Amino acid sequence: MLYVSYYDSPIGKITLGAREDVLVGAWFEGQKYYMDKIIEDFEEKKDLPVLDQAEYWLDRYFAGQDPDPEELPLAPAGSDFRKEVWKIIAKIPYGCTITYGKIAKILAVKRGAKSISPQAVGGAVGHNPISVIIPCHRVIGSDGSLTGYAGGLEKKEWLLAHEEAHIR
Repeated sequence: MLYVSYYDSPIGKITLGAREDVLVGAWFEGQKYYMDKIIEDFEEKKDLPVLDQAEYWLDRYFAGQDPDPEELPLAPAGSDFRKEVWKIIAKIPYGCTITYGKIAKILAVKRGAKSISPQAVGGAVGHNPISVIIPCHRVIGSDGSLTGYAGGLEKKEWLLAHEEAHIR
């Protein structure tokens, strides 16, 4: 069973999803891949500790603080490759950005591969099921452009401006 709560952020409603004691999703209402890969029934639950923790995390983030994603028990569902990408993204510092190509290079070194496609990284970034908390909005194009964001480019722009991110 998936338990959900709804968080009203300054840029739209976010559905938080949890299974018992782990957070599996944070989706902007109407975003691409909304509740992607969720096949079981879900119900709203207002008193689940992990959902309360996620709401508190988001309260602090939207108040201009820099809470650490590692404070939360995150369990995004995806392939091993996607999970590797999401772990890298979770470590991007507040107010900083990284390119898809740089993530591809980090993964290539980690895996002992000659190269990894930035487009493959882009696919993994786009399917991140825990928006904002796993900060995929901090991933940009090699030319500094704000390329795709499942929640919409206007949200990506807002989040980066909120963080006063430094973009080339």
